[in-house]
Amino acid sequence: MKEAQAIIDKALGEGRTSLSEYESKDLLRLYGIPVTREVLVEDRKQFLKAATDIGYPLVIKGCSPDLTHKTERNLVRVDIRNAEEAGAAFEDLMSRLEGETRTLLVQEMVRGSRELVVGMTRDPQFGPCVMFGLGGIYTEILRDVSFRVAPLEQRDAVQMTQEIRGRKILEAFRGMPAADKEMLCQILIKVGEIGLENGAIKEIDINPLILSGNKPVAVDALVVLSDASASS
Repeated sequence: MKEAQAIIDKALGEGRTSLSEYESKDLLRLYGIPVTREVLVEDRKQFLKAATDIGYPLVIKGCSPDLTHKTERNLVRVDIRNAEEAGAAFEDLMSRLEGETRTLLVQEMVRGSRELVVGMTRDPQFGPCVMFGLGGIYTEILRDVSFRVAPLEQRDAVQMTQEIRGRKILEAFRGMPAADKEMLCQILIKVGEIGLENGAIKEIDINPLILSGNKPVAVDALVVLSDASASS
């Protein structure tokens, strides 16, 4: 896909080994993976317009290719409910980005208590391998994940969703609807396609993939690149 390749080529041309969150989700969007509505801004005027256009509540994050651990660096503000809170968050985050690329990501606040993770890693022997499991803080704690080598068929994706120990989280539970498993399986298949079609991508991390109602939405994402010689 030419548009995806252009995003990757731009990063590689700048000597980067990762895409920003905005670029990562832009790439996912090109493949039909649902992502948050968001706008990248560089100044207060752009920021205020983005906040108005998207509407409250908002999530506001520092965003640049070198910010791969935003939460650890205290560069994420969630559940911003009005213009006053937004203005304060803008000033605070911009002050923390002194000396760096001073860009912010203004993003819709996606509600949902069920968090999943979807990923891809390029194995030296098997090539792109797709991962699915419980997301958020539970990814590293529980390590409840399933893997398949790309390309994935529908049955592979279905099996992945059934193999994790916490699979009941996808069912109707305490007033929450059952997850849209068809959409979830398509996301797994598409992530495999991205890995197969873009040789310069080393890893993809979509975490969390939140169930908003029953629909999965990529709330955060990181695409890690190999060097330019791996691009095809």
